[in-house]
Amino acid sequence: MLSPLRHRPSANATSPSLRDREELNVRGQFPAIENWHYLDSAASAQKPQAVIDAITDAYARDYATVHRGVYQRSSDMTAAYEAARAAASNLIGGKPEELVFTRGATEAINLVARTLPKNGRNRVLLSQLEHHSNIVPWQLAGYEVDVVPLTADGEIDLDAAEAMLTEQHRIVGFAHISNVLGSILDAKRAAEVAHSKGALLLLDGCQAAPRLGVNIVTLDADFYAFSGHKLYGPTGIGCLWGRAELLSQMPPWQGGGAMIDKVTFEETTFLDPPARFEAGTPHIVGAIGLHAAVNWLEGLGLDAIHAHESALVAEARAALSAIPGVTLYGPEDSAGIVSFNVDGVHPHDTATILDDAGVAVRAGHHCAQPLMDWLGVPATARASFAAHSDSSDIEALVRGVEQVKRIFG
Repeated sequence: MLSPLRHRPSANATSPSLRDREELNVRGQFPAIENWHYLDSAASAQKPQAVIDAITDAYARDYATVHRGVYQRSSDMTAAYEAARAAASNLIGGKPEELVFTRGATEAINLVARTLPKNGRNRVLLSQLEHHSNIVPWQLAGYEVDVVPLTADGEIDLDAAEAMLTEQHRIVGFAHISNVLGSILDAKRAAEVAHSKGALLLLDGCQAAPRLGVNIVTLDADFYAFSGHKLYGPTGIGCLWGRAELLSQMPPWQGGGAMIDKVTFEETTFLDPPARFEAGTPHIVGAIGLHAAVNWLEGLGLDAIHAHESALVAEARAALSAIPGVTLYGPEDSAGIVSFNVDGVHPHDTATILDDAGVAVRAGHHCAQPLMDWLGVPATARASFAAHSDSSDIEALVRGVEQVKRIFG
């Protein structure tokens, strides 16, 4: 059985930040999950005490507005806000001037869809497994959508994508990791495919940023979107990374204070990115909390987190597949996510019984209705792991599923 991520890991799961730590006690750093088996991190991650403390201090001790005040506390908070931008961009291998703070990944994708010049190209290439947040914005922005099929085990078929791509496609928009199947995209090849016809690659990194070591320079992506709340940070803060030359071509999306150079009633001029896209008073404390979350993640090491969650996925899939009547979805090596159904039982009923047993899973279409159509089901139950998860969560999950079987015969 897999122990909590707390002792020195095995050689194939080490990272430099973990090698010298005998005792991590990751689970104990999350006050909200004591005596609770939280398996819904793909929807929103719980917050470690370090993030909670950073948010509390920012409101209770350090608070001031940013970019405006000449008094010292405002200057200090401005420096902290911009340090958060640097930390978030560094997490994925980018530069601070290329990272825009948004309300979340949804807003980040909407920003690109609404402001990127189409340059005579009106098509977007998406995949069957995309989250609604990487479908609806393109429709609303007037793009014609083409859909890449999946392989038999639920991965984006990049051979098919290459065959489908034309010079009419402005954007290829793929999830780096599926929020339902946990399948990992070969992002480097996806970039090669997109660029072969002059299209741009946008990656939805919501599930990847909390568990993979991402380097957007190596991946050769053009845009990368991720959210704070899935990254062990607060809600209401997210990030859009974009190539500097692309951001400079994109006009403002919202108008107001902080994003302007000069305003008259006849004409307004705007600041350079990223400020151009951050109208109004920003989510200051959200950025501070996000910085704390990034520091916490990097302290553990993303390689170690991914290895830990991968081991949990293998254990959970083995245990669930041993229960008659349980169907598993997605590849064997899914990243941190196990979606399943119990024959003859609606996922909402499964989740309700699991909740009675102290196990929190997500049930529904997971904002991926086209993927549900491909799977041939209306919904699934989804268990998703985090750095604080351990074998006790899997044991409770299995006991709960066995109870579901008993109840429904």
